[in-house]
Amino acid sequence: MEPLVSIKPFLAVMVSLLAVVPILLLRSWPNLREAVTFLAGFVKWGLVLSMLGPVLDGMQIEYTAAEVLPGLPIRLRVDALGMLFALVASTLWIVTSAYSVGYMRSLKEHSQTRYFVFFSVALSATIGVAFAANLFTLYLFYELLSLATYPLVTHHQNQEAKRSGRKYLTYILGTSIGLVLPGMLMVFSLSGTLDFQPGGILNEQFSKGLIGLLLFMFVFGFAKAGLMPFHAWLPAAMVAPTPVSALLHAVAVVKVGVFSILRIVTGVFGMDLLGTFNLGQGLAYIAAVTIVVASLVALTQDGLKRRLAFSTIGQLAYIILGAAMLSPKALTGGMVHIAMHAFGKITLFFCAGAIFVATGKKNVSEMVGIGRRMPITMGAFLVGALAVIGLPPTGGFISKWYLVLGSMEAGQSLMLGVLLFSSLLNAGYFLPVFYRAFFCTPEEALFENQVKEAPAWCLVPLVGTAGVSILLFFYPQPFFGLAQLAVP
Repeated sequence: MEPLVSIKPFLAVMVSLLAVVPILLLRSWPNLREAVTFLAGFVKWGLVLSMLGPVLDGMQIEYTAAEVLPGLPIRLRVDALGMLFALVASTLWIVTSAYSVGYMRSLKEHSQTRYFVFFSVALSATIGVAFAANLFTLYLFYELLSLATYPLVTHHQNQEAKRSGRKYLTYILGTSIGLVLPGMLMVFSLSGTLDFQPGGILNEQFSKGLIGLLLFMFVFGFAKAGLMPFHAWLPAAMVAPTPVSALLHAVAVVKVGVFSILRIVTGVFGMDLLGTFNLGQGLAYIAAVTIVVASLVALTQDGLKRRLAFSTIGQLAYIILGAAMLSPKALTGGMVHIAMHAFGKITLFFCAGAIFVATGKKNVSEMVGIGRRMPITMGAFLVGALAVIGLPPTGGFISKWYLVLGSMEAGQSLMLGVLLFSSLLNAGYFLPVFYRAFFCTPEEALFENQVKEAPAWCLVPLVGTAGVSILLFFYPQPFFGLAQLAVP
């Protein structure tokens, strides 16, 4: 079926980029500035939704923006996998923008206009990655996202922020320029194209060693995915304001990393080629080690955001593990986990930020009895935790269920054990936080019974994302349907 040619994908990418100008011009009028952010968010969301129906019907939507060099166009294509990611990103941008208003204003943060400007640029880059029709286009938007998120990571402009920002760029740009760029040149030299195709663009005429080298150049080159040992940038980025952490760890940066690897596995190499050369097994081992080690480290972290950061490293590896097992059910579970983890993890980061706004506390050890003061926030925290652990009644259960089914389908008993053991570790570093928040003696409690939640701009978004996590358990569409369509 020929793709439907439409300018809508291009407009969906550009709308938040175009919003940068009015946001800058309205810097002296914060309410109008934020109104532009919300307007751009809803327009972007509407454009993405307008393309959902045709994609669910099996169609693809395409638009070529420019032909940079012969065979290297900047081309956008909306398919099932891209739609899944774009729908998550565009939806959560609106929610995160609302949360940002409450967080940034409550703490009287400086440079709020700069913050919203780069927030908008980051979302344009994210949608560009989601809709990239070829590796060249994906690479351009991937790098744009790296540059756009650097000012967000270093927002506080202190020595710690600058040091973390240098680490962030060293890992993210160093790997993409040092590994992805030469890998892309090698693929173009071998195949004559960089267009993503369902069965891949490489074949068995090339040696196993060459294909394996290229695969791991891309896997480690897309360091936003946080696979060990290229993960240290992610905990370091926790110096950023909490809405930025939520953006980095639930929506944009890390999900762009794993999304790029999914594109590479399915659209450049192809599941059959990786199966023929048994390369999926090596990738599965890397993902499994990352899952277990990150979960064990998370158990030791007292800082709530750092605990969430190491949790994110492990959860991203679930998605890569789903692709590495080369099983349709496992790949479906990995793709669905993009959405299920996003809503659960962003809820947890929102809760961490709300706690900081209301109490100034950052460490888990300082939150004993906090449920008596912030019952709504900690109730939402429990929902987010259940989603990340993979327990009902949250959508995280569905994605991890399919990962488990996929491991059995592929005959991967070791990976099945990793999935089950890591879920226990997930419970070990999340559930005690909730338990100590509510179930402690009056002598242990560090907070009085007086209820004092964070401002509504912080509270409503976290309640909303927690509600969606529960809704996705009962109705996982359209994400589940898009994932099924995206599996080759």
